[in-house]
Amino acid sequence: MLISCTGIHKFYQDHHVLRSVSLTVENQDRIGLVGDNGCGKSTFLRILTEQELPDAFERDEPVIAKASNLRIGYLAQNAGLDGSKTVLEEMNDAFSHLHEAKAIMQTLEAKMESGLSAEELDEYARLSAFFEINDGYTTDVRIRTVLYGMGFGENTLPRQISGFSGGEKTRLALCKLLLEAPDLLILDEPTNHLDFQTVGWLEDYLKTWRGALLIVSHDRFFLDRLCTSICELEHGEMTRYKGNYTAFTKLRSESRERQQKEYEAQQREIAKLEDYIAKNKVRASTAKSAKSREKQLDKMERIDKPYAAAKSAKISFTYNIVPPIDILEVKNIDLTVGTGTMQKTLMENISFSVRRGDKIGIIGENGTGKSTLLKVLRNILPHKGLVRWASGTRLGCFEQESESLNPYATVFDELHDRYPALSDFEVRSLLGQVRLTGENVFKETGVISGGERAKLCFAILMQEHGNILLLDEPTNHLDLTTKEILEQALSEFDGTILFVSHDRYLLDRLADQLFVLENGSLTAFKGKFSSYQEQIRRRTEAEQAAAIEEKQRKAAEAQKAGYRSKEQRSQDAKRRAEIKRLEQEMDALQVEQDTLQESLTDETVAGNYEQMQKVCSRLEEIRLRQDALLEQLILLEDA
Repeated sequence: MLISCTGIHKFYQDHHVLRSVSLTVENQDRIGLVGDNGCGKSTFLRILTEQELPDAFERDEPVIAKASNLRIGYLAQNAGLDGSKTVLEEMNDAFSHLHEAKAIMQTLEAKMESGLSAEELDEYARLSAFFEINDGYTTDVRIRTVLYGMGFGENTLPRQISGFSGGEKTRLALCKLLLEAPDLLILDEPTNHLDFQTVGWLEDYLKTWRGALLIVSHDRFFLDRLCTSICELEHGEMTRYKGNYTAFTKLRSESRERQQKEYEAQQREIAKLEDYIAKNKVRASTAKSAKSREKQLDKMERIDKPYAAAKSAKISFTYNIVPPIDILEVKNIDLTVGTGTMQKTLMENISFSVRRGDKIGIIGENGTGKSTLLKVLRNILPHKGLVRWASGTRLGCFEQESESLNPYATVFDELHDRYPALSDFEVRSLLGQVRLTGENVFKETGVISGGERAKLCFAILMQEHGNILLLDEPTNHLDLTTKEILEQALSEFDGTILFVSHDRYLLDRLADQLFVLENGSLTAFKGKFSSYQEQIRRRTEAEQAAAIEEKQRKAAEAQKAGYRSKEQRSQDAKRRAEIKRLEQEMDALQVEQDTLQESLTDETVAGNYEQMQKVCSRLEEIRLRQDALLEQLILLEDA
C-alpha cells in the first residue's frame, strides 16, 4: 500500500463536495479519476497531496495513511517552474541527489593520492553504489530522452523558462516530474497542450512506469490505454470500477441499471408491506401479523434511489431531405490565411470527393489548415479551385469558437431569434434537452462557460436538420457525460459528417476514414483512427530500426576500418623491425669484412695458403650476403 484514505469529507459553504470518500492506491496501480466538471476531482487531489485539509463530519475523523518515505509527484493544471533557470538547469534539479553524491565522490577521489581513512573509503563505496544503482551516469541521456519525447529539441536546453508559453511550461513541469520518478505520480489533465505524437510518446513512457499512476483526464483514449481501474466521483461519492475507460462505461451502465431494478423491486416490496399493514393493523385477528410486517419494514436496509439520469443531455440529429450518393466534389483548391502581404498559403491543389454516409475525421497539427478547410467548404473564405455540393444537400455547422453567436444576446433570445416560429415553450424545451435550464437561459452568450456555449450550438444544430454536419472540435469544453451523449447521437446519425478533432476517442469511435493534413498536403486514410495510429507506430518503428541499422552498419565499417588500420600498423612495425635487423646484420658483416681484409696483410695469414683460402672464401660469402641484404632493404623501404 502506498497511500490510503477513508472518510474524506469536504464542504464549501453549504455544498457537500466530498462525501466519505475512500481510496487505496497500491504500487503499480493505474487509476483514472473521472467525473463531471466541478464534482471535486481537483479538491480530492489537493487533499491527497496535503495541499488542503479534509473536514470532519458526524464525528467521523478522516484518515490518510501513507507508506514510509513515499514520494508523490503532482502535476496540477497550473504547475509552476523557476522562470530564472534554463531548461537544462531545471531538469537537472530532478537529479540533485545524484549531483550531490557525485560532488562528494569527486572530493574523495582528489584525496585518494594522499590516502583515505577507513570511514572515507566506506563513504566512497556507499556513494558509488548509490550512484550506479540510480543510473547516475545516464542523467544527460535521460533528460534528453524525455525532453525530445515531449517535443523539446536540443536548442531549447539553454533557453530560460520564463521565455516559454503557459502550455510549454506545463509540458516542462511534466518532463521534470517524469525525471524525478516518484512512487506515486498524480497527473491532472496531462494531455492538455500535447499533439498526437507527443501524447502517444507519453502513453508509451507511462506504460513502463515503475510506480503508481493516478490520472485525472478528459482524454478517454489516454485513459483506455493506461488505466486498469476507473474511479468516478459523482454527487460527492466515489465508486471504483475495474478495467479501462471503455470497460468502466459498460460496468457503470450495468450497475446503474441493476441499482434501478433493485430500488424499484424494493419500493414495490415496501408498498406491498405498507398496504398490508394499513389494512390489517386494526383487525384483532391480523394485528399481530401486521405488527410483524411493521418490524420487518423497520429493519429493512433501504436502497438509495439512483441519481436521476434525466439530468443528462438529450441530443439527436435528424434531416428530412436525402441527398444523392455523391454529395461533394473538391478539385485543386488552395487553403490560404491572412490578406495582402500577410497572406500565407497552407496547402495547394487539394482534391477529394465525399459520398453520402461518410464519417470523415480531419486531423493534423495546429496551423495546418483544418478549420480553414471547413470554412472553404462552407464558402466562407475565398479560394481557388472547385467546391461543388450536390443538389439536395443541407449543411449543419458547429464552430469551434462559437463565432456566429451574438455575445450580447441571451441564450433564450439567441435560439428564438434564429427560429422565430418556435414558441417560448418549444425554445425552453429545446434548451432543456441540452441541459441549459433555469436562470442560465437568461444569461448573455458572451458570459456563459465554453461548455454552455457548446450546448447552445448543439441546440441550434439540432434545429438546422442538416443532412451533412461540418463540426469543428465538437467535444471541446464538454464534460465526459455530455461527450458520450454527443458521440452516441453522432454515431446514430446516418447522414454525412466531416469533423475536425483532437479527441482520439471520438475519432476512433466515429470516423471511418481520415483526412490527414501535414507537410502542405492532404492524405486520405481509409479506416479507424486506431488503425492509423498503428500504421504510424509501425512506420516510426521501421524508421527507427532503419536508423539504428544504418548506425550499426557505419559503426561496423568504422570498426572494420579500425581493424585494418591496426593490421597495417602491425605490418609497418614488422617491416621497420626487419629493416633494422637487416641493417644491423649489414653493419656486422661490414665490421667482419674490414677485419678479414686487414688480416690479409698479416704475414702469418699471407704465408699460409689454407688460411688465405679460408679468408678469401669468407669475404666472398660476405659480399654475396651483403648484396642479398641490400636487395631486401630496397624492397622493404619501397613497400
